[in-house]
Amino acid sequence: MSADQYLWWQSGVIYQIYPRSFKDNSGDGIGDLAGIIGQLDYLNWLGIDAIWLSPFYPSPMADFGYDITNFTDVDPVFGNLRDFDRMVKEAHSRNIKVIVDFVPNHTSDEHPWFKEASASRSSPKHDWYIWADPGPGGEPPNNWMSHFGGSLNGSAWEYNVELNQYYLHTFHFKQPDLNWRNNEVRQAMYGVMRFWLNRGVDGFRIDVMPFLIKDDQLRDNPFNPDWKPGDAVHHKLIRVYSEDRPETHEIVQEMRCIAEEYSERVLIGEIYLPYPRLVRYYGENLNETHLPFNFELILLKEWQAAKVCELVNTYEATLPAGAWPNWVLGNHDNSRPATRLGEAQTRIAQMLLLTLRGTPTFYYGDEIGMTDVPIPPELAFDPQEKSSPGHGRDPARTPMQWDSSPNAGFCPPGVKPWLPVSNDYAHINVAVEQDAPYSVLNLVHELVALRRASPALSTGSYSAVESGTENSFCYLRESDGQRFLIALNFSDRDVPLSLSQFVQGTIVLSTLLDRRGGVNLASFNLRGNEGLLILLQG
Repeated sequence: MSADQYLWWQSGVIYQIYPRSFKDNSGDGIGDLAGIIGQLDYLNWLGIDAIWLSPFYPSPMADFGYDITNFTDVDPVFGNLRDFDRMVKEAHSRNIKVIVDFVPNHTSDEHPWFKEASASRSSPKHDWYIWADPGPGGEPPNNWMSHFGGSLNGSAWEYNVELNQYYLHTFHFKQPDLNWRNNEVRQAMYGVMRFWLNRGVDGFRIDVMPFLIKDDQLRDNPFNPDWKPGDAVHHKLIRVYSEDRPETHEIVQEMRCIAEEYSERVLIGEIYLPYPRLVRYYGENLNETHLPFNFELILLKEWQAAKVCELVNTYEATLPAGAWPNWVLGNHDNSRPATRLGEAQTRIAQMLLLTLRGTPTFYYGDEIGMTDVPIPPELAFDPQEKSSPGHGRDPARTPMQWDSSPNAGFCPPGVKPWLPVSNDYAHINVAVEQDAPYSVLNLVHELVALRRASPALSTGSYSAVESGTENSFCYLRESDGQRFLIALNFSDRDVPLSLSQFVQGTIVLSTLLDRRGGVNLASFNLRGNEGLLILLQG
């Protein structure tokens, strides 16, 4: 298949925006849709093909937008539907697609649906949520635990005195889980999908996809023998009965049918599962998600060449025939790559992300090397931090660093941003790095441009190359006679390589941005923390 036969979500680069933290246009210290519109030219310069927006819906913000009171509107803090429509129009005019978050597992407890559901056991919407009678002695119905703790020793069940029943909340107690075994719930949520598709969105990132269906008998989850004190509390149990149930796939297939009513829409699933279970969400006939998110680069404990090579090769071998791969290096729920890996290896990681086979997804600020920002307890917002101290996500959600002015150009001087700006913003920011020839931003900019211009890099095949050294990972990308060799050094020491089977090549790009030109592949050096993109000759 030639490169021009691939769909946009296969050949393109996706850029995640956390709206609260991207750009504040209104001057209240919180990012908004107008702020995103104002930075579309930057994103166009960067070369990305699609933006994915984390939730912007009306919400009490118990979980910062994931507790929703209206699935078909915009929270006033971000703007309104007119702003949203203008953003879509402006993005599309720059050939940038728009993907939005779809949060089907739960609502806010302030949503009109839940208010009606909790008014009476006989309410028509009572069965729209998951309710259960108390266990012996009035205890919760089972041992399931919430990701964000709960009022009952971390239980995922919250007691309603008036009804003498518990409702399930897999996450915050203000986020009751919808009952996807109820067909009325399904149809209501499919209506939400059509609402946004009709407004021109190009797809959905579907939140916590494997959690949609729970065990119909509400059986206890088994204990996790590997859990130890200091780990997140919700990892105490293995979620056999509350996650990744077989019936979930029927729902995902129905969502895919909705997407197929429109042209070239994409479904991306948030799925933290090992590869054999992850790839099931492509569907037996590739009729489920187009891209089940592959988070293994984020979750990798040991950033070593052999580990990364093994991970990539295992993923490639596990993919079903015809399934399109994808890679994620950072997101709003995890520590930033520059913090996990350091600046030098972040460059290696960016070259890896943008030269592997499959769709790459960026997280805002990673392209300039933003790091986690320590958040004092009194300034923490994240409910996960409050239930599991030390596991909060606020440090990776701080304001985008645009320039060296006060507040990094995120919001006006004198306005307090909703989370603190990093202390390094004076030299780690877009304006400074655009003018710095050897910056991380210019590396990413050039990698994205090369990927877009090269069929081998955007849609070509992948094959690993034995490098003969423990600190390097080498692989080929090929398409229609064009061949690139990528050689990555995962150490800070020089690595001599001998790849005589290729003989001659041209260095197109180094992660250090200071060398190009011909190279004799029979004997050459990768400097410490260097990655090379080499166009093979012959």
